[in-house]
Amino acid sequence: MKNILLVLLGPTGVGKTALSLRLASMFQTSIISSDSRQFYREIPIGTAAPTREQLNQVPHYFVGTHSIFDSYNAGRFELDVIRLLNDLFCTNDTVVMVGGSMLYIDAVCNGIDDLPSIPAEIRQLVQEKYQTEGLESIRLWLKNLDFDYYRQVDLMNPQRIMHAIEISLLMDKPYSSLRTQTAKKRPFRIIKIGLTRPRAELYARINQRVDDMMALGLEEEARSLLPYKELNALNTVGFKELFDYFEGKYSRQEAVEKIKQHSRNYAKKQLSWFNRDADIHWFHPDDEAQIIAWIKQQKQ
Repeated sequence: MKNILLVLLGPTGVGKTALSLRLASMFQTSIISSDSRQFYREIPIGTAAPTREQLNQVPHYFVGTHSIFDSYNAGRFELDVIRLLNDLFCTNDTVVMVGGSMLYIDAVCNGIDDLPSIPAEIRQLVQEKYQTEGLESIRLWLKNLDFDYYRQVDLMNPQRIMHAIEISLLMDKPYSSLRTQTAKKRPFRIIKIGLTRPRAELYARINQRVDDMMALGLEEEARSLLPYKELNALNTVGFKELFDYFEGKYSRQEAVEKIKQHSRNYAKKQLSWFNRDADIHWFHPDDEAQIIAWIKQQKQ
């Protein structure tokens, strides 16, 4: 199969952006972002989006293409990326996709199940419970409806929890029983490159990146978005903690430390997810020559 999608993945802060630029330049190709928050143009600092200079080095897609007010999900991302790849492969046999959003990467590589649309009354029922009783109430609801999915889902992500509850209520069966987990066949080859670092090294980079974000103006970016804090696009590390700081729940320094802690926790969750995929070939980001040699070998 001639066309190849190079998937460069790994935990937050590991160093994916710099390597993706070098690979895309070497293959004279484009970069598709699979970071589910870099889609949003209003939050470039909080998502560590590529800079204007980096965006100008090679063509990028799905960076700053949507607004936080838009409704966007992994299912739409799958369709949009597959459609885009059909065009990109007309002029280049290699495309780079880079990011760390597990569900969005899986959507492109394996596809996601076609599930029914949720009626407004069910959606309202679930959302009202969350709004009036909080996150723990919907966690327990999901646990009773679908214990298997409860053990897998990110319990800090209310949108994922509510979606599973909605599907379970609509179909009168556990959401997990409706997920076929059968990979879709793609008309291109997928090569997955994972980037990782020793834990202490990775965590130090994450801590420094948070300090860098604050220096670049993350606090000001978050403060300008405080009126919209309930939007799903802002339900992410960096903004949730600063919103709590603005509302007096803890100090600025406590907020910064919580951002670092929650970013480290997320990196750990990413690695746990990715380590289940035997198709990923792992490298240290500094081993660039080894990575390039391995890619060329795979392309033969």
